[in-house]
Amino acid sequence: MPASKAKSLSSMFRAAIKTKAKAKAKAIAIAKASNSNSTTTIVKDRTLKHFVSSIDPSAISRALTEESLKLLSASSSLSPPLLPEEEEEEEEENPSLQEFEPDFVLFGSNVEDESPVSDSEDSTSLDAAGVLGLTTRNVLSNKIAFVLNADALESSPDHEGIVGEMSLERELDVPWFPSLSQHSISLRRKEVVRERKQKWVFKSTQVGRFNKLVKMCAAKVGPNNAFDVFGKLGRETGVKEYNALIKVCIEKARSTADEDVALEQIHRAFRFFKSMKENGFQLEEETYGPFLSYLIEMAMVEEFFFFCEVITDANPGSVSKLGYYEMLLWIKVNNEEKIQELCDYIISEEGESKSSLQENFLLALCEGDRDEELLQLLEIVDITKLSSVDLVKVIFKALGKLKLEALAEKFLLALKAQDSGAENFTNFLYNYAVGNPNLAVEDVILTFKNLHAKLDVTPSRGSYEKLIKYCCDLHKVHVALDLIEELCKGDLPVSTEAINHLLFACGLSYNFNLVHRVYSLICDHDLKPNAETFRIMISLCVRMKDMEGAYSMLRDLEKWKLAPTANMYNAIMAGYFREKNNYGALMVLKQMEESNVKPDSKTLSYLISNCESEEDINKYCEQLKESGNQVTKDIFMALINAYASCGQLEKAKQVVSAEWVPANYLNDVKSVLVQALASHGKFSDALNVYEEIKQAGCSLEPKAIISLIEYYNADGGSSTLLQLLENLDDSEYWVDGCCRVILYCVRYKDLSTAVDLLKQLKDRICVDDELPLEAFLDEVFCLIGDLEPSHLQMGLDLLRVIKDDLGLTPPRKCLDFLLHACANAKDLVNAQLIWKEYEAADLPHNILNFLRMYQVFLAAGDRKAAKILLTKLPKDDPHVNGLS
Repeated sequence: MPASKAKSLSSMFRAAIKTKAKAKAKAIAIAKASNSNSTTTIVKDRTLKHFVSSIDPSAISRALTEESLKLLSASSSLSPPLLPEEEEEEEEENPSLQEFEPDFVLFGSNVEDESPVSDSEDSTSLDAAGVLGLTTRNVLSNKIAFVLNADALESSPDHEGIVGEMSLERELDVPWFPSLSQHSISLRRKEVVRERKQKWVFKSTQVGRFNKLVKMCAAKVGPNNAFDVFGKLGRETGVKEYNALIKVCIEKARSTADEDVALEQIHRAFRFFKSMKENGFQLEEETYGPFLSYLIEMAMVEEFFFFCEVITDANPGSVSKLGYYEMLLWIKVNNEEKIQELCDYIISEEGESKSSLQENFLLALCEGDRDEELLQLLEIVDITKLSSVDLVKVIFKALGKLKLEALAEKFLLALKAQDSGAENFTNFLYNYAVGNPNLAVEDVILTFKNLHAKLDVTPSRGSYEKLIKYCCDLHKVHVALDLIEELCKGDLPVSTEAINHLLFACGLSYNFNLVHRVYSLICDHDLKPNAETFRIMISLCVRMKDMEGAYSMLRDLEKWKLAPTANMYNAIMAGYFREKNNYGALMVLKQMEESNVKPDSKTLSYLISNCESEEDINKYCEQLKESGNQVTKDIFMALINAYASCGQLEKAKQVVSAEWVPANYLNDVKSVLVQALASHGKFSDALNVYEEIKQAGCSLEPKAIISLIEYYNADGGSSTLLQLLENLDDSEYWVDGCCRVILYCVRYKDLSTAVDLLKQLKDRICVDDELPLEAFLDEVFCLIGDLEPSHLQMGLDLLRVIKDDLGLTPPRKCLDFLLHACANAKDLVNAQLIWKEYEAADLPHNILNFLRMYQVFLAAGDRKAAKILLTKLPKDDPHVNGLS
């Protein structure tokens, strides 16, 4: 930033300080007004969700009639509220790590026919649908769709009475769960809240759910019209709505390659900023931050400063924070002159503006890895006067990366003298220790301990647990367990969360056997496990097939005053099913009954998925209906797999075509259908479902694409497989799919495609780690060795590609399989070429090589050469002694 701009920035900041009090008072007034409507937010969010699902985008411009407003207002007030006790329970039971699942399933969300399922339907209809009782119709969505379609309302006399209030009440009399009372609905929702604790992932907050809702609305009607939708539903547009819509603009701009489309989205975001200002909302960082980050990512310098002026005009107090984004911009475009100008400005300026800008520049330099400029500013920084503890942590992490221990100690001594708080201080030491990403975990721990000893500080439990989590994230579970033992020996309490982190990491790193050591630690030191702790430990025992150990932990629950849960039994049941031990799995169900533990949706999905007859499927579906459990995505998937296993592929298809499958489950359920059809020989049907998913604008799950590639055996060229491969975005799945396509090309002698994919595969796999590629090449040449002799030339061509095009040394196994192929083809000339390749690759000939070459000589009728070769073999080998 030039000097004139720097002075302008400083003056803008000073002006912002003067107006800060007024802006704060205004923001408080707006917040109070917004909070007055907060009690109805959840109710209206649910109404909006059903409303959006039925919108016809082509009719949106004609949708806002007076009668429409009446209907929408009525529907908003009649939506079932989320009970207050549910909100409290959800807050109280909120663990640190959870899995998000929908609050409830609304059956028939896409149904237009209002008649129940007839018992006399065709024999090919889905029997489970009648058993489950899934006959509810979402009439409200259809009526709103009719209201929005102004042409239909005007032209069709049959629809004249729809918009009347009495008619609407009659339509809304259809209950969402026809077989349940309102009390049962409440119990079901509470059960769903508890089921969210099945996995250890972070909970999706209400803000996240609302953002999904707004995104769906904007996709249907466009971001601009979404405002009208909110208004017609009686929901005032507030900061949360603006932020969600601006986020939609950012996502659309980022996802397009069309510059005009991106500029259109930027213009829309500008209109939202302008609208916020006109409606009295102050532009805070949560609003403008993601948008400026997008402009920085796209290196849009002019647009960035244009929006900075807009933001400053609406919120003068944002000037110092904009300095952070400006520094990131210059770092992104690599403008060394501008970066240095900003640093010089901070060094030369004084006053309050300097302090605030200084902190923001420091944060940006740390995030942008600008080490030289960071050290310049650290020379003039008083670490004790920084207002943000988080910034101090970032600085220490940067010092750790740069290995500046002397400077770190200087800052630490200053903070210690000022008494910055024991917990904060030891956390600063932790951040320095983990700052260097190239440091081994053992060295990180040593640095952590040495700094504490040098500064005469006792590590806090919090910093220790952060170190434990750091080790777990890197799957260094043995080191993490040693740290927990140190805490126990030092009489420091170990949190349940730390134990669960360790157990979860043991599962991810396949260190299942450590569960016994962890359990001994819990028992010996009287730690406080919870139900989730036992669930993970039981699961780890099951995964190493220690069923007795799993049952032993179930029996020990009483010692800790814990009750067994369905999830614990589910882990054991899943283990039995994996081992094809259906009797053991059914015994688990009996034990659940004896322990008075009710089967949940996961239990019944396991049972349905492993049914051997339609009678069993119907039996468990009936049990699901009677239990009142939620019909989850797993149930639909289990039905598909069960029908496919019973040979009823048509009924498996009907699970997806059934109109009671919720829209948010449909893509995942269809993906499972694709897998089931492909694996049961119905590849063309699977491909048709895949095309339907693509035409609907959705994407197939990676596992389903892998199944299509795996079971594609037609000799029709590789074009279909290459199209499937293009739809794999995940790198791990792409590598798997690519390997499968290459094997197909080898089988059908498509050399050019195989070579092209091998080059791509080499680029995708880490350059420093050739082991995965070498293992795959072994698999390729193993296939060539097992195929007909006519595939030998394909192998020889691939060998040339590996050497000349990929620049790799052929692995021993590749040459072994090629020599085996030469023996099968009785090709002495090529066998002698392969024999020389061992010498070129500096690979000594082993006994198997001699035996293969001996077979080639005999097959070619050259007995003299075979006898000479025998004289070179070691006589003490039993395989050689068998030759004569």
